[in-house]
Amino acid sequence: IISGSTELASEPADTDEFLVSDAGTIKRIDYSLIKGSGKLLQVQYAVTTTETSSTSASYVDILSLNITPSATSSKVLVLASIGGLIRFSGDTELQLRVLRGSTSIGQIKTLNDGTSNLIQDSGTINELDEPSTTSATTYKIQIQNRDGNGTVRACHNNADTSLTLMEIAGWL
Repeated sequence: IISGSTELASEPADTDEFLVSDAGTIKRIDYSLIKGSGKLLQVQYAVTTTETSSTSASYVDILSLNITPSATSSKVLVLASIGGLIRFSGDTELQLRVLRGSTSIGQIKTLNDGTSNLIQDSGTINELDEPSTTSATTYKIQIQNRDGNGTVRACHNNADTSLTLMEIAGWL
C-alpha cells in the first residue's frame, strides 16, 4: 500500500526507487537518474572591450570561451551580450551568431534602415544548448557584414561584449 504519509528524513540513496505515472502507467525510476536535474554545475565567463570590425561577408570572431561538461546529459545555457554594435556606410546588415564548435546555435541581425550609420546599443543571444559531450567545447560570438558593403563593428568605443556559459544538470 502506498500512502505517501511518511516524509523522507534524508536524501535518498542512488538505488532508492520512486514511482511515477507515465500517461497512466506506473513506472519505477532510480533516484540516481533524477537527482541533480536542473542544478547549476559550473559557470564560465569572459568579457572583451576590443573593437572588432568586418568589411567582408565572412564571419569574424569577437570572443570565445571553453567549457567541459561533466556529463553527456548536461545542457549549456549560453548567454551572449554584444555591445557597441554599429554599421558604417554601405548597404548591408550587421549579423551576429553564437557557435558551438562550427555549429551555429543562435543568430540575430540588425536590419538595414537605409541610413549611413545604424547604431544599436547591444544585441543578445540566449540559447539552451545540448552539446552531448564531456570533452572541452568551444563557444564563440561572431559578427558578419552580410553583404560585404561598408564596415560593421562590435565593441565600438570600448563597449563590453560578454559570454557566459552555465552547465545545467541534464533533464530526463
